[in-house]
Amino acid sequence: LHTDLDPGSSKIKYILSGDGAGTIFVINDKTGDIHAMKRLDREEKAEYTLTAQAVDRDTNQPLEPPSEFIIKVQDINDNAPEFVDGPYHATVPEMSIVGTFVTKVTATDADDPVYGNSAKLVYSILEGQPYFSIEPHTAIIKTALPNMDREAKEEYFVVIQAKDMGGHMGGLSGTTTVTITLTDVNDNPPKFAQSLYHFSVMEDVALGEQIGRVKANDLDTGENAKSSYDIIEGDGMDIFEITTDAQTQDGVIRVRKPLDFETKKSYTLKVEAANIHIDPRFISGGPFKDTATVKIVVEDADEPPVFSSPTYLLEVHENAAINSVIGQVTAHDPDVSSSPIRFSIDRHTDLERQFNINAEDGKITLATPLDRETNMWHNITIVATETRNHSQVTRVPVAIKVLDVNDNAPEFASEHEAFLCENGKPGQVIQIVSAVDKDDPKNGHYFLYSLLPEMVNNPNFTIKKNEDNTLSILAKHSGFSRQKQEVYLLPIIISDSGNPPMSSTSTLTIRVCGCSSDGIVQSCNVEAYVLPIGLSMGALIAILACIILLLVIVVLFVTLRRHKNEPLIIKDDEDVRENIIRYDDEGGGEEDTEAFDIATLQNPDGINGFLPRKDIKPDLQFMPR
Repeated sequence: LHTDLDPGSSKIKYILSGDGAGTIFVINDKTGDIHAMKRLDREEKAEYTLTAQAVDRDTNQPLEPPSEFIIKVQDINDNAPEFVDGPYHATVPEMSIVGTFVTKVTATDADDPVYGNSAKLVYSILEGQPYFSIEPHTAIIKTALPNMDREAKEEYFVVIQAKDMGGHMGGLSGTTTVTITLTDVNDNPPKFAQSLYHFSVMEDVALGEQIGRVKANDLDTGENAKSSYDIIEGDGMDIFEITTDAQTQDGVIRVRKPLDFETKKSYTLKVEAANIHIDPRFISGGPFKDTATVKIVVEDADEPPVFSSPTYLLEVHENAAINSVIGQVTAHDPDVSSSPIRFSIDRHTDLERQFNINAEDGKITLATPLDRETNMWHNITIVATETRNHSQVTRVPVAIKVLDVNDNAPEFASEHEAFLCENGKPGQVIQIVSAVDKDDPKNGHYFLYSLLPEMVNNPNFTIKKNEDNTLSILAKHSGFSRQKQEVYLLPIIISDSGNPPMSSTSTLTIRVCGCSSDGIVQSCNVEAYVLPIGLSMGALIAILACIILLLVIVVLFVTLRRHKNEPLIIKDDEDVRENIIRYDDEGGGEEDTEAFDIATLQNPDGINGFLPRKDIKPDLQFMPR
């Protein structure tokens, strides 16, 4: 610094103040030269604001106003580029075309981007060629080779360099790494590990049971590797099914329908595995599926007998003879060895042992008589057992229906008692009766009614068949009298229409009663014969009540007389154990039988010949010791 007021003498003194004055910057107070005392870093502080003033050295008086000036730090290329966010990880789909964007990296340079080229960066790839390229100025990484296959190489390690000074010689540089992973696309079809699979299965395997697994490998991963399995050809398409195991991606073969070694011993299937998710970009690469042949051999198993029918229905008439054959069941051993079969009846289903079965041919016979009216259906179980292996057993239900025969005679539906009014008219219907039959003919019941031959021409009553299968009893005349005859018995023959017909005789009791003028029955008992004497029913009841009252009085009188004759002195044979006896002597225990007189304890008052009275209170209580 220099002032115009300086004549060249040494009376002027320069003073410096402001940013860094005295520490970073010092001034020669005589010459005004400013020196930097420390190394400056533009990236730390790019400029300093200082104030200078010239004063009189002797008086320190300012010679001119202070002057402000700025010191700017000029940049040099002393900072290398840095990748703050590195290292980087990026992904790109496999089989991508050239120039597919992968990622973008960014480097920073602390130098001044305005002054010179210290902060002008240029990017390049040090490692990773020829697979990837980078834009020199934008730092965008792209694919450089087409059809990179993840199944061949999945991961790439790329080194990126950023160099300042525009990439020229002498510039500083920094590097970072980018790990690029190829993501999977469905570019590979499933492939069976082998073209032919062999499995064997027992013929008695349960439905839905797994018999084997096939595997189609896919080089892809995740959703792109998932496949579905189907049976597309073969003679067992309806016998077997194949499903996909979601965990292992295996094809699981199961049985859908029962197998029979004797019918078919082997099956051949053609199984297909196809990708579920197909990328349309690679359809032209071929079908994303594969096929394999599966041969299944059915092995023989010892099977239980098989009946010719799953159920049997037999019919037998209830009058069938004992030991008669009512039906037959048949069964066979489905195995090649064809073991003989023995038949039996499960007696838990035939507790009364009404049926038997021939163990050799399965013919069912009757053991006891049947009665359809008691039990119309019998349900039994037939057991078929192999003679060579008794553990092989099969059961079949047999329903036996008992058919009706006409073996029950009809009879009155209930015990009928008819009432006939003394003032009844000729032809009047006395009673309508109906009949029942325990049998059950196909065309329903039809009953025939008739009187006994000796009663056909009786002068009192007649019968008439009604259309509803009932019978009406009619009076032939009027003027019936209870005094003449109180009760009439009318035997009636009832016959059914069966083959052969059955009949029975039932007797209808007809009682003559006194009725009102409009035909209402009023009395049918002996009262009618008592009334002419002049005594009513009320008078009879009053007389009966008086007799009962006299009987009660007599009983009470006799009871009181017996009570007064009871003796007042306690008899010798009375039990005196209810009297309390005080005995203060200490006994000698169970073994001491001489310490007391048992007779005295039983009758303490008897020792003096004194008997207490029950009817008076004693003047003095005597307590023997």
